[in-house]
Amino acid sequence: MNSRFKEKAKIIDIAIVFLCGAVSVGTMLYGIFHFGLKDAWNELVLNVFYIACLVMIVMYFFQKGITTKQFNYWCSLCVGITVLLRDILFPPPLAKYSLHLSCLALSVLLLLMLTYFYARKEWKTYSKRNLWMICIVDMVIAALYNYDIFLEPINEYTDYLLVEIWIRPTITYGLVACFVSETKSRE
Repeated sequence: MNSRFKEKAKIIDIAIVFLCGAVSVGTMLYGIFHFGLKDAWNELVLNVFYIACLVMIVMYFFQKGITTKQFNYWCSLCVGITVLLRDILFPPPLAKYSLHLSCLALSVLLLLMLTYFYARKEWKTYSKRNLWMICIVDMVIAALYNYDIFLEPINEYTDYLLVEIWIRPTITYGLVACFVSETKSRE
């Protein structure tokens, strides 16, 4: 099959993102069936967007019917919707109010960064530093959620929450890795 990237490091990068994302989404789907749809319906909605991102990463990687602009737009939109749903509209209850405010502020910042990224007319000029900032902000949000989980008592949901928290940063890293490679090939 013909892949978009020729460098072995980029191919491994995208493969790791896809495998980690697929295992994470699979784990969450198992958790939804384990706990029931009544308790985990929101995870099912989020997983639809995560699966869409993973499919787009594969389509983009193998150059199958998706352009760079479409990939950029739809992946950013799916990630933005998950930020809006999970972190802003329906934020999880956190142990400390300061953590809640920090996560909310960073989530709004991430949503604004994603909006600015895919709304630009000259999106090809978007710098690599800005792309990495999207990924870093998402990882900081995940780290804060991870810290909060360790502050609270461990229960049957803990393992699934730890997996769910890191799905989106993995996908954001895949978006950044694909797009940084695309901007390199244009230079």
